[in-house]
Amino acid sequence: MLKSDATPARKTMSVPDGNPVPKDGKRTQVIAGFLRQRDASESGAEPAIVEGAVIDQAPLQDAAPAPEPSTTARPAGEIELKLLVDADRMAPLSAAPVIAANARNKGTRKRLKSVYYDTPERALRRAGLSLRVRQSGTRFVQTVKTDAADDPLRRGEWEASVASLAPDPALAMPFIPEKLREQLETQPLEAVFTADVHRHTRIVELPSGTVEVAFDRGELTAGDRSLPVSEIELELKCGSASTIYEIALRLAEHGAVKPSIRSKSARGFDLAADKAPSACRPGKLRLDPSVTLDEAFATILRSCFLHLLQSLPAAEDGRNPEGVHQLRVSLRRLRSALDLMRSVGALSNLDALRSEAKWLAQDLSAARDWDVFRLDTLPAIARACPSVAGFDALGRVAAQRQSEAYRKAHDALDDRRCAVFLISLGGWIETRGWRNDVAPEDLGGLAEPAVNFAQRVLSEQYAKVLKRGRRFKSLTVDEVHRVRLAAKRLRYLGEFLLPLFDDRKSVRKFARRLAGLQEELGAFNDMAVTASLLDGLGAEDRDSTIAAAAIAGWQARASIGAQQTLQDSWRDFTAARVPWSSEG
Repeated sequence: MLKSDATPARKTMSVPDGNPVPKDGKRTQVIAGFLRQRDASESGAEPAIVEGAVIDQAPLQDAAPAPEPSTTARPAGEIELKLLVDADRMAPLSAAPVIAANARNKGTRKRLKSVYYDTPERALRRAGLSLRVRQSGTRFVQTVKTDAADDPLRRGEWEASVASLAPDPALAMPFIPEKLREQLETQPLEAVFTADVHRHTRIVELPSGTVEVAFDRGELTAGDRSLPVSEIELELKCGSASTIYEIALRLAEHGAVKPSIRSKSARGFDLAADKAPSACRPGKLRLDPSVTLDEAFATILRSCFLHLLQSLPAAEDGRNPEGVHQLRVSLRRLRSALDLMRSVGALSNLDALRSEAKWLAQDLSAARDWDVFRLDTLPAIARACPSVAGFDALGRVAAQRQSEAYRKAHDALDDRRCAVFLISLGGWIETRGWRNDVAPEDLGGLAEPAVNFAQRVLSEQYAKVLKRGRRFKSLTVDEVHRVRLAAKRLRYLGEFLLPLFDDRKSVRKFARRLAGLQEELGAFNDMAVTASLLDGLGAEDRDSTIAAAAIAGWQARASIGAQQTLQDSWRDFTAARVPWSSEG
């Protein structure tokens, strides 16, 4: 890990310019209160604010005087979306009609200098937390933030005034998980990277809410590495969070923007570590068995949207093949969730959103197929067949095809169509737009317990899988493919709906058997994909032709051995008791 020029110590904290905080005039700081935020997503109300402040009983000498305790401290959370833009588009977007017509005034301009801290082992980062100290004029504010947990826009945020760019760990302790507190008490905090940002802030008021629009231009710096910052932050101040998407959509109509929830903190830590953005799997859903169908739909869709936005940076970066893979998974999960909602009636906007998700997924598929071939299939068979020549030549041809596929994927992600789809999807979820599409006579169904709906939907899809897998041993390749698609849909439905059922042991066993079946079906399908890639590859020379034939022969032989494993997985799956039924 690269460190900044700061050399913080245990007893004398240094700021990034190397000047230690004076030891004289020690202060004792007391947490006078803490901040709470009620969920304003449904009511559209301004977040509730509980009085709280940090009281400096003895301010540090020679430091800027700490502000008086505020009776309107900021709520313990933020509702925010970023729009990444090219630097040369910042000025036109700041003058976009939605800004010019609805901003209170010309706004304010500030230079914000921030230092982000962590332990040498990056304990805060691994726990999904960030700690920074920001200087604005003569004021210094320390902020603790959490990563998005189950909602794309919402993150925990706690602020306290400090005397300099040096952090005060004691002020952060109430907001740090208990298991980390001892670690922070024994390990020094070090400056990991800095942010130097010029911010132009305007307050935009629409009938649905008030949003602070911040146009940020600047740079992140970690050691000798740097990364430009050019983005628009949309932060809700009061009203409905849908206002953020409304403004974002109107900005997208005026110029190229990319929706993002990736924080400066995440970018800075990756910059300091010199690594590609990570691509994470979707988090597990938590649904109370008593939840209504409407609330279940909202939770499921937020989970899908969060996974999609989290996967975008790695997919756009391209260095980590897991990025494209997880982005495709997120789109498949989203399409399954949208299909699930068809059960409550015809939804006019649903088909349009599903069509856009399908378009984007199709433009990513080739990149994923070539990733699997180049990084898994070809090297494994080449190692197993050292006497066969031509694998290197075949690899070069495959690399060219992979590069072409990634260009197509990046073109799709850069397309304005993608940005509009993502923003429209977020707005539809935030406003629960499906309520407007459901026929009046069907609205009552949304208020019913989701568990009843889940039992019916899972039973229907499970029956479909069993029907397609009848006489499994004698199925053709195309028929096995149809079983795979049905099983994949059942797995996604299970991820969404099985948390509603109390029999956790049965749920885990069924999910494990279903995952095992899908894995074997997926491996079988990969062989078919490899065959189609080889057919269209076009060998450069005789050696690469021989290598391609070796791969085809190897997989043909492997498919014979895979048959028995696949049949065993099918038998185990069909023998598992379904957790949504009292019957065996």
